[in-house]
Amino acid sequence: MSENNQLRDVFDAIADPTRRRLIQLLAEEEEMPLHELTVQFQMGRTAVSKHLTILKEAGLVLDRKAGRETRFRLNAAPLREVQDWVAFYSKFWSANMLRLNRLLEEEEL
Repeated sequence: MSENNQLRDVFDAIADPTRRRLIQLLAEEEEMPLHELTVQFQMGRTAVSKHLTILKEAGLVLDRKAGRETRFRLNAAPLREVQDWVAFYSKFWSANMLRLNRLLEEEEL
């Protein structure tokens, strides 16, 4: 659990392709109501709502009531944890590729 007191792990939340698509849609707009998000998927409103709940529990989505509709927006801050993790492995693979290149160059000599 992170310092934000999240109920769900960010990695768990983004593991599902539907939730990653929801994040993408919300990144492209300032806010979106549930009905606009639902039309982007071949599933019902309840299923989309469940995915949004998981994203909310991970701190990735914020919502607000606007009359009778609920509007959702992205909170990308928790994705920093994912970015940091990927950056570490990016350095790891770059270093390994450099070693492999050196080894191949030495074999050519």
